Order: sequence, then C-alpha cells, then structure tokens
Amino acid sequence: MALDYIINEEITDRIFDKPAIRYKEFEACIFKNCDFTVCDFTGVVFVECTFYECNFKETKINFVSLRDVEFVGCNFTAVNFAMTDQVIYNFNFTDCLLDYTQFYALKLKKMQFINCSMVAVDFMGSDLTEALFDNCNLRRAVFIDTNLQKADFYTSYDFIIDPDKNKVKKAIFSTEGLRGLVAKYDLVIK
Repeated sequence: MALDYIINEEITDRIFDKPAIRYKEFEACIFKNCDFTVCDFTGVVFVECTFYECNFKETKINFVSLRDVEFVGCNFTAVNFAMTDQVIYNFNFTDCLLDYTQFYALKLKKMQFINCSMVAVDFMGSDLTEALFDNCNLRRAVFIDTNLQKADFYTSYDFIIDPDKNKVKKAIFSTEGLRGLVAKYDLVIK
C-alpha cells in the first residue's frame, strides 16, 4: 500500500477518526489541539513534526516512525510506545502528561523529558543513556535493567532507582535526589 505524503501543513482542532492517518507520512507538519485517541497508527511516519496540546490518551501507536518529533503539552496517559519503529528515530516531550506510559525495552538515548508528569512510567530494559529528565515527577516510575548512564535527574523528583538493578554510572542527581537511590535500605535521612 502506498503512503499518502503530507508536507508543511498546519492542522488545528481536528478530531481524527480511526483510519484517518493510517499509511500516511507527515513531514514538517504542525498539529495543534488535535485528538488522536481513536486513531489506528498503522504504518504512520512523522518527520520533523511538532504537536501542541494534542490528546493521545490510551491511543494504540503500533508501527509509528517518529523522526525529530516534538510533543508539547500533549496527553499520552497509558500509551505504549514499545511497538514504535526504532530505526532513525528521535522524539522529545515538553510539558506533557505521560502517566502510566510504557517505554519498555526501547533505545531512548538523549531523549528529553522537560516538565512532564511521569507517574508509574515503565522504563524497564530501556536505554536512557544521556537522557534529560528536567523537572519531572517520576513517582512510582519503574527502572529495572535500565541503562541510565550519564542521564540527568538533577531537577526531577519523587523517583526510586536501585543502583544495583540499573546502570547509573555518571548519572546526575541532586543531593535531594539521593534519597531515591537509597530507598531500598530504609534509611532515615535528615
């Protein structure tokens, strides 16, 4: 099946139905206040696109390619990114709601999460080398067998990361964040 190719479009206030974006490629497009919650993301490619205030809550995003994509103020509650195309991809989040999202076993090197709510996010088995977590709430986020080398958690909070179950060499933490690294020892830190 041939892809529909859409370039340099601004799409605003659109509610997409289930087949609306299937087998389409979007390049240099801007999406504002769009709703993708019922979409079928089969064979979709986004290249150099930006999404502002879009709703992806509980969306099934299987077989999506995200290349140089920015998400700003979007809702990704309970979305599973595990089936995204991992060939030449890069995407970042600013001011997004990512609670209960799954990034299981993905290569997310240098990924940026800025001012995001990330309650109970699953990063099990992921590679987050040099990732930036800037002012993110990571309460109950799962980090097991995760590569966090050189990741920056300096301004993020409410996380628990077991250094024995993750690679944390040269990761950056604030003094306040150290509590999340020693939580398993049930220490009283004053």
